[in-house]
Amino acid sequence: MGKKIIIENLQFLFTVDENDTVIRDASIVVEDSFISDIGPTIEVYARHERSSFDLVKDGSMLGMCPGFIDSHVHLSETLSRGVFPDNLNTRAWVFHWAKPFYAFITPEDEYYGALLGTTEMLRAGTTCFLDMGSQYDPGITVKAMRKTGIRGITGRHAADNKPEEIPRGWSQEMVKHHFYPNAETALADLEKCVKKYNGALDGRVRCWVNIEGKEPCSLALHVGARELSEKLGVGTTYHLATSIEEAEVCESKHSCWPISRINNAGGLGSNLVIAHCAAAKDEEISLMAAKQVKVAFCPSSSFKLAKGATSIGKYPQMVEAGVTVGLGTDGVSAAGNLNLMRQMFLVAGMFKDSHLDPTVFDARRALRAATIEGAKTLQWDDQIGSLEIGKKADFILFDLNHIEWSPYYDPLQTLVFSASTSTISETWVDGVPCFTKGKVIGINEHQLRTKARTLAAQAVIRAGLHEKDVPTESTLYNEGN
Repeated sequence: MGKKIIIENLQFLFTVDENDTVIRDASIVVEDSFISDIGPTIEVYARHERSSFDLVKDGSMLGMCPGFIDSHVHLSETLSRGVFPDNLNTRAWVFHWAKPFYAFITPEDEYYGALLGTTEMLRAGTTCFLDMGSQYDPGITVKAMRKTGIRGITGRHAADNKPEEIPRGWSQEMVKHHFYPNAETALADLEKCVKKYNGALDGRVRCWVNIEGKEPCSLALHVGARELSEKLGVGTTYHLATSIEEAEVCESKHSCWPISRINNAGGLGSNLVIAHCAAAKDEEISLMAAKQVKVAFCPSSSFKLAKGATSIGKYPQMVEAGVTVGLGTDGVSAAGNLNLMRQMFLVAGMFKDSHLDPTVFDARRALRAATIEGAKTLQWDDQIGSLEIGKKADFILFDLNHIEWSPYYDPLQTLVFSASTSTISETWVDGVPCFTKGKVIGINEHQLRTKARTLAAQAVIRAGLHEKDVPTESTLYNEGN
């Protein structure tokens, strides 16, 4: 039997329930990793004797919200922070920079990248994530999750359609472990990963049938990944419709845009999470809504890679049509950070500005996208994403004695537009504080940062990304394949 804990007298608590209830002078009771009671302090204490608690925590200068949920991240990319330039579109970024980096990172690099990434997430209030997966084995990410205590979904990154000519920087070893010979072989391996890792660490880990998506994956692998994941009772995620360039190439080769191509093959479904989805037509949004497809929107990477969220993106229209849209950070080279508070700030303003309409995708929607809608995206909303009785005790405590909260009136406006991650006092996962007193529990951050810098520098040299003539444009997959 675990401890019975109460955090009392919180100035505010965002439940992010169906009615977006905000409780003032709130208290929350945690037992055995679950929320057993919640409400105004006077009402909670009417139901419990103070002496019944093993720990009483003062929340009088604290505010609380559900832990943030990152709907799309690449933990195996974490050591590449600041390496790729910001004059690349998505295709050049992937084929001439990301692939060479992945070609030369080792399992050790991936482990320390995942450890560093999950440490950064906990510091930024992220309690759960959907990772695209390891280049080698999901167990690498699971090992890092065991150390930091975070919750998340991972998998084995997979593709099966290698280009006719292998570009500069792609090693033969990378091609061998990244590209399976066909969809059947890839799916068999992915099924083994799900059966081995799904439910690990007392349920904090879930493993999905994740693939890369787009041109590096055959149509059979796109469709097969969703069918296999449905059979196994899990989800699948992949990149699709990530840019107008991808849509134009797809149209020239297949006479339709990417989402329509997958739909025409019967590949859309409720357990599919499409990462990015910047290039979608109105009729495709209707298709996604009808098939209950989820979308992971990553504002920072759209800004850095010019994906077109504010010009061609239809994320507000997706939400209005009933498509579940969660927020993601992407990897640190695509986005620069693993900070969902920054994503909330961006998404709560970018569509107001591009639509010249201050009512579009407001702060309320931004918070929901980072919490409960993210949980729905990950098919985990029965346990996480909101603060309600019976759900897991995954939450963030904000220090309201911080200058960014001094003064405040509406906590929602302050959270989204004024506060930063420096105001996070604690991050709890599964009823346990994982980040507290300025530290991630169980991590020597000085040693971790030192190790990460050393490994990153070596990987960049091995990949040749320090050289001046790395391509900044790409025509890969434009023809054939």
